[in-house]
Amino acid sequence: MNKMTLLDVSLIKNLDPFVGMEDTALQDVLDLSDSMHYAKGKMIFREGDQAKCFYLLLDGHIRVVKTSPHGEQIIARVISSGELFGIAKALHRDTYPADAVAAVDCLVLCWSNRHWDKIVNAYPSFASNTNKTVGKRLAETQARVMELATERVEQRVASTIVKLAAQTGKKTNEGILIDFPISRQDVSEMTGTTLHTVSRLMSAWESKGWVKSGRQKITLLESHKLAMVAAGHDKN
Repeated sequence: MNKMTLLDVSLIKNLDPFVGMEDTALQDVLDLSDSMHYAKGKMIFREGDQAKCFYLLLDGHIRVVKTSPHGEQIIARVISSGELFGIAKALHRDTYPADAVAAVDCLVLCWSNRHWDKIVNAYPSFASNTNKTVGKRLAETQARVMELATERVEQRVASTIVKLAAQTGKKTNEGILIDFPISRQDVSEMTGTTLHTVSRLMSAWESKGWVKSGRQKITLLESHKLAMVAAGHDKN
């Protein structure tokens, strides 16, 4: 983790948490922050740690990882550039509910939680935007629970890959590349299934020409085919 130089407000003014804020307000908020660089694989905070800060990801991707009572790790979500994370205060928590790990080299803004009430009270649009973020993530969590309870495993795996491509996808000559390192083990942790099952499905989809995978890389060659599987319209 390395501290970076001061940033210009133009880097954050169009990001969702700060929409509707004047430049002077953005500068005031930015002046309260520290900018940090986290190398790939670096732990930003751990599940159960005292929540001392909240964060905004300026560049990179972060894995949010939960650990089950039996020690199994589950990737709960992926945070992409422009998103807040570690917002325990918005959840009325004193501790972080999960680990946050840099999936690639990341540039992060962090604020001490002692500034939370000041920022929320002074800038209603930030408070409103943060509440929208919390609501969206709760809805996503509920949808994921429903998927685990009702969808076939091939639907869950296809849905996860399609969503990651929509969230982080980068267009290439071959198709849509999920633009951060992701392994089949990661996909199994995100979908509540086994590595063997994910490998079987990925191999089947590769043989059909729908995806291409390599070392921690997945490219969607026929994304509409996977979308059909995710929707339950195409049985594997």
